[in-house]
Amino acid sequence: MNKSLLLTSLLVGSRLHSAAGQKLSVEPGPGKSFMLTRSDLEALPRVTVSVSEHSSTSTKFEGPALRTVLEKTGVDFGEKLKGKRLSTCLLVEAADGYRVVIALPELDPAFNDKQFILALTRDGKPLDEKEGPFRIIIPDEKRMARWVRQVTNLKIVDVQ
Repeated sequence: MNKSLLLTSLLVGSRLHSAAGQKLSVEPGPGKSFMLTRSDLEALPRVTVSVSEHSSTSTKFEGPALRTVLEKTGVDFGEKLKGKRLSTCLLVEAADGYRVVIALPELDPAFNDKQFILALTRDGKPLDEKEGPFRIIIPDEKRMARWVRQVTNLKIVDVQ
């Protein structure tokens, strides 16, 4: 086998292997924990958003709504999001230790029209190592401080 073909085969094989091993930890409540694979996330309904990120060039991100990911693990929205649950937040954690908080009502269409997606692709291609495998995208936010790259964990926390 020629060296170029061998190298290409190894690179493609390692990308497929790493994609298969991509997992997201979700903690929907005390004592509850789920590990969602990339395949689990790809099976959810997808949202596509076009945004201009640090330039005038439009970029398309695609992935499930963040609310849908949380619902898959048992987080309630709609009529059940009331009273003490209104002080519940989502803590988003990244591989480099970066952390942000999103109030649960922000994710609920009954409270807000803002879109929050867990991006899996950028312009039709899987996110690269610098920003993926998963990334939070919030198109309507003026600052991109909560656009978390390399998301590893989603944890529901009560601030009471």
